[in-house]
Amino acid sequence: MMQYAVIFLVIALIAGVLGFSGIAGTASSIAWILFVVFLILAVGSFLRKKA
Repeated sequence: MMQYAVIFLVIALIAGVLGFSGIAGTASSIAWILFVVFLILAVGSFLRKKA
């Protein structure tokens, strides 16, 4: 999950540098969503192993 977030972040950065603001915004939104999902799953996994 984190790998996909990083990939979309890199796509957003490259698109932003090249001037494709629509693609950059969409890719950064997807990267943000994937990162939040990763954090939720990581915390859930940590709490599950702890209990």
